[in-house]
Amino acid sequence: MQIAFLGLGTMGLPMAANLLKAGYPVRAWNRSPDPVARLAVLGAEPAATARDAVEGADVLISMLADDAATLATLVDGQALDALKPGAIHINMATISVALANQLLALHQARGVAYVAAPVLGRVNVAEAGQLQILTGGDSAALATVQPLFDVLGQKTWPFGERPEQANAVKLSVNFMIASAIGAMSEASALVEGYDVAKAGLLELVTSTLFNAPVYKGYGAAIAEQRFEPAGFKLALGLKDVRLAMDAAQQVNVPMALASTLRDSHIESLAHGEGHLDWAALSRTAARRAGQA
Repeated sequence: MQIAFLGLGTMGLPMAANLLKAGYPVRAWNRSPDPVARLAVLGAEPAATARDAVEGADVLISMLADDAATLATLVDGQALDALKPGAIHINMATISVALANQLLALHQARGVAYVAAPVLGRVNVAEAGQLQILTGGDSAALATVQPLFDVLGQKTWPFGERPEQANAVKLSVNFMIASAIGAMSEASALVEGYDVAKAGLLELVTSTLFNAPVYKGYGAAIAEQRFEPAGFKLALGLKDVRLAMDAAQQVNVPMALASTLRDSHIESLAHGEGHLDWAALSRTAARRAGQA
C-alpha cells in the first residue's frame, strides 16, 4: 500500500514516522523542506510538490493546518487531480464541516474515496501511536485503511457514513476543551481575588472532581504560567471555536458559551498571545480581574 503524506507539521511528522516504522512506503511533501528531510532519514521518499507525492498512491493522508492550506494543497496544488481512481484520501486535519462537504463532492466527481479522520491527542500521543481517531465516511473505505489507523491510534471511533460527522465531533470536542480552559481561568481569578493561590485550586480540582487529561494538562500549565513551547497554539484554538460556531449555525444550534469564548480568544490575540499555548487564555481572565 503506497502512502502519500501531505503536511509534516507538529502532528503530521510523528504520524508519518510511525507509518514508516510499521513498514509502509511513504512519499511525503511539506510546504517547508526541513520536515521532509527529517522524514527521509527514516526512509520516506521526498516529493518536490504535493502532486508529485500523490502520483500513484493508493492512500493519501493529509494533515494540513486549516481550510485554506487544505484547499491550496489539494485543489490549487493539483494533488487531488493526481489521485488515481479507486484511491482513498484520509483527511486527518481539523477542518470545517462546509469544507468536508465540498471535498466529498470533489472526490466523488473523480472516483476517489474521501474519509475524515481527525484526531485527539498532542504531539507526545502522536509519537506513541496512541491517538484517538474519529472517523466519518464510506464504511468500505474505512475498513480498508483501518490497519493504518491501528498504527497511528489507540482506538478508532466511527461516527457515521458522512465525513462531516467526524469533523463535527472533533469541533465539538475542541469547543469543550476551550470551555474547560475558560472555566479554569475564571475560577483561578476568583480564588486569587481572595488571596488563594490558583495552583492550590487547580491541584484540588484536577486531583478529584476534574481528574481528566484536559483539566490536568491545561490546569498545570495555567498554575505554572507555562505557555511556551506551545503544544497547541491559542490562535488555533480561536480557529476551532469559530469553526464550531459555523457548524452550529448550519444546523440552527445556539452556542452562547462559544460566543463568549471566541471573544476571550480575540482579546488574547489583541495582546499578542496567539503564538502561546492554548492555556494562555487564562491571561485574559487575570487581566479582566486586574491581576495581570
